[in-house]
Amino acid sequence: QVQLVESGGGLVQAGGSLRLSCAVSGRIFSINVMGWYRQAPGKQRELVATIGNTGIPTYAASLKGRFTISRDNAKNTIYLQMNSLKPEDTAVYYCKRVQEGYEYWGQGTQVTVSS
Repeated sequence: QVQLVESGGGLVQAGGSLRLSCAVSGRIFSINVMGWYRQAPGKQRELVATIGNTGIPTYAASLKGRFTISRDNAKNTIYLQMNSLKPEDTAVYYCKRVQEGYEYWGQGTQVTVSS
């Protein structure tokens, strides 16, 4: 089994920054893809960014430039640096890991951006 635990969410004013972390434990396989997704109230879950074990990131087009995904393989942790936050970024942010053909999700962390 694989466990993912997100942290770093909270309340921030518009224009502020937050850094989310997702720590992975359990059966860790070196070949994997990890990502951040978010779900706002009444909306479907959407992709924010992904990063493979080689460190190459991809981003949702609308978020590129404000958000940066990174990973520390030694710590089995990925991060999401979010800058210039907007009220529309308010959502629960989830971490996902794909390895050996299976998907694993964290429990989510709430990000609230006030105007």
